[in-house]
Amino acid sequence: MTVNQGISRRTALGALAGAAAGTALSGFSPFSRALAAKKLMVGFIYVGPRDDFGYNQAHAEAAAALRSLSGIKIVEEEKVAETLDVQKTMESMINLDGAELVFPTSFGYFDPHMLKVAQKYPEVEFRHCGGMFKAGTHPANTGSYFGYIDEGQYLNGVAAGHATKSKKLGFVAAKPIPQVLRNINAFTLGARSVDPTITTQVIFTGDWSMPVKEAEATNGLVNAGVDVVTCHVDSPKVVVETAERRGAYTCGYHANQAPLAPKGYLTGAEWNWITVYKDFVTKAQAGEKPGQFVRGGLKEGFIKTSAYGPAVSPESRAAGEAIKAKMMAGDFPIFAGPIRSNTGAEVIPAGKTYGQTDLWLEGMDWLAEGVVGSTS
Repeated sequence: MTVNQGISRRTALGALAGAAAGTALSGFSPFSRALAAKKLMVGFIYVGPRDDFGYNQAHAEAAAALRSLSGIKIVEEEKVAETLDVQKTMESMINLDGAELVFPTSFGYFDPHMLKVAQKYPEVEFRHCGGMFKAGTHPANTGSYFGYIDEGQYLNGVAAGHATKSKKLGFVAAKPIPQVLRNINAFTLGARSVDPTITTQVIFTGDWSMPVKEAEATNGLVNAGVDVVTCHVDSPKVVVETAERRGAYTCGYHANQAPLAPKGYLTGAEWNWITVYKDFVTKAQAGEKPGQFVRGGLKEGFIKTSAYGPAVSPESRAAGEAIKAKMMAGDFPIFAGPIRSNTGAEVIPAGKTYGQTDLWLEGMDWLAEGVVGSTS
């Protein structure tokens, strides 16, 4: 049975579900099919379009780069909801394509969806972007990876701190989960390292892709006097283009949005996922188990920064590059006390420093002093 390219993989899997046990798919494991083809089949699943100028595009660009490696085949599906749909997509990739290594890239894919499918297919390796893998708790064929992109957001904040005239920055965010809060706080700390009177107004839209709400939030921030905007949503395209039309500066996120804002783009925090994916597939090809709790930042090549835009002053560029050099050397802790929350509580006392690998940071549930907004 041939899969029609005009229908989704989930639909195709449903059509095959009633096939007789004697078909070629029966009793023919993904591992044996991969060996027969002498290729490692790798699956990528995206919650949005792969050309979204954002989160999904960053992963898709890395998947495209993997295609140049020998012995690799890639299968992808975009626009897969964080529902039972992703379970169907994973099973489709395994049963129709023989995928041995699967990357469900969106936050909501981890629990329960990836964990449930992983239990069903113990011979397949699953690695999730951003999940908190726990050895002994989660299936042995699962794991997670993420990057310390808050380093890039801190540098965004430094650029924003030098560019702002109103001393009011804006942050359009999807959900108040730890990774998002960590970015908001790092951005604000970076800006306030330039001027401690700067504030960041945060607006949560409620989900990863809410274009109308993202536009409304950006316009509302600019109307309130904000002159530099950044974000943590799946596709920054709407935020960046709206801010550009309103004459505000922007700092990018996920991928390079400079083409969308030729006047106002300052710099951006970008993923460099090829570093992670190349390591995973190389290990899998060698018969080794890919890492199960993998993290890294600028130093490890997991993230990168966008080129500076024309609105960035020489002073701002010099300040940012000096801090970036320290980060690359592993000598610049972002979360070093004293730090208070925006409710006045001391969250990191003087003399206490949390390094990037400290798991305490991955449970962050507070907003830093200088952030205007609430997690609830």
